[in-house]
Amino acid sequence: MAMASFCVSSPTYASPTCSMRVNRHLAYLRPLSLRIDLTLTSPLSPLRHGLPKDSIRIFSKPIDSADLLASVSTEDSVPVPVVLIDQDSDPDATIVQLSFGDRLGALLDTMKALKDLGLDVTKGNVTTESAVIQTKFYIMRMGRKVEDPDMLEQIRLTIINNLLEYHPESSEKLAMGEFFGIKPPEKKLDVDVATHVHVEADGPKKSLLYIETADRPGLLLEIYKIITDTNLDVESAEIDTEGLIAKDKFHVSYRGAALNSSLSQVLVNSLRYYLRRPETEDESY
Repeated sequence: MAMASFCVSSPTYASPTCSMRVNRHLAYLRPLSLRIDLTLTSPLSPLRHGLPKDSIRIFSKPIDSADLLASVSTEDSVPVPVVLIDQDSDPDATIVQLSFGDRLGALLDTMKALKDLGLDVTKGNVTTESAVIQTKFYIMRMGRKVEDPDMLEQIRLTIINNLLEYHPESSEKLAMGEFFGIKPPEKKLDVDVATHVHVEADGPKKSLLYIETADRPGLLLEIYKIITDTNLDVESAEIDTEGLIAKDKFHVSYRGAALNSSLSQVLVNSLRYYLRRPETEDESY
């Protein structure tokens, strides 16, 4: 969508004119601080409850991806997309946060894509600070936070694919642009240089594992497999995709306790070896 128009009015106050048009690539409204909180009682009815039916109007117009990419690349510097999946901050829901400079709108398409995965979007909010729009979704599956690593990777790839579809200029800033976008990144990361792994204590019952490496499809599942093959449990995770780089944190434990120094070194060595050689067969390490 190149342009979006919407109008939200209070049930108790009717403004004579309530409209805002946003051209995502040529002009933007940049308030110092903007926050929109949405509480949804149904995954299919965002922004509807408590508001008059005619208080929300959204219009979209398809555009040519190649033309858009050319115009945006010449007129603006493309910001770095960030997708964060947070299992730690909320006890009941998984939080998904997305930012792409000041180019994101209401993301109703992303909410629908998450619903199509069988997820419930229970709440959402949008904040704008220093011209960067950050959108958060609180999602659940069957009344609980999402814990299945396969579903977490599906969520991550679904959001990135939606970003590539509606903002094709992001293709050159995302590792996934090489696989799903219209233009691959101009520079590829050296996986040996980009990969960093370490473990630190985080109390008597769990340790905190930090991983930074070049992003690619299926990366999260690969990491989970290496952790579980070391007979460790993943208590929670924070999965952060920043452009070409994945920056992930995992709370891990061994039989209900934090990792000792020997087990921590085994885990770090296994992850470093495999992540720096993604083409290596499982049986060879």
